[in-house]
Amino acid sequence: MTRVLVVDDDPTVREVVCSYLRAEGYDVNEAGDGETALAMVAGERPHLVVLDVMLPGIDGLEVCRQIRVGSDIPVILLTALGAEEDRVVGLELGADDYLTKPFSPRELVLRVGSVLRRTGELAAPPPDVVRDGDLVLDGPRRQAYLGDRQVPLTMREFDLLRFFIAHAGTAFTRVELLDRVWGWSFGDQSTVTVHVRRLREKVEAEPTSPRRLITVWGIGYRWELS
Repeated sequence: MTRVLVVDDDPTVREVVCSYLRAEGYDVNEAGDGETALAMVAGERPHLVVLDVMLPGIDGLEVCRQIRVGSDIPVILLTALGAEEDRVVGLELGADDYLTKPFSPRELVLRVGSVLRRTGELAAPPPDVVRDGDLVLDGPRRQAYLGDRQVPLTMREFDLLRFFIAHAGTAFTRVELLDRVWGWSFGDQSTVTVHVRRLREKVEAEPTSPRRLITVWGIGYRWELS
């Protein structure tokens, strides 16, 4: 059974979220603070963490950072409405998705399922190997290599990179990328901007003058094969 850890200091929020997730068949555990959450991540290895940013003691952003140090467990952040800085920082730390409070518990359940499918917990990734010059993406292992060096990518970065290479030469808007890669019908387009910047830092020889992941002014982004 797929294990989900819900981390929020508000017991009412935890109760509602946990009940919705259990109704969908997930094995759900909960924590009310960051320290407990980190201990449960280390001991129980959940398949996904739903993580509130505003926590007593160790806040959610630090919890996310520490999770990313040792694992690729998917993280969905819960942020306060209008807290754009928290969302951007969370994405930079490796969060896979976010929802702003107040949110629909049903939407959260859908986001959980979407992230789990993308990260291979509910459906195995396509068994293919994608190549572009010295850049190789191993689909089954969800690993990327640049020459003989492994490129450390989060699950979402890997999905975005594989999408770009698979559709090389085609320009996509941020809205289209949110829909095609994130599975969002709406959302903050800065999510795409942050991930594109991080990909450039990892796969471009000169991130400030990219030759692969190109900005198409007035549209969005396009991947150019080597």
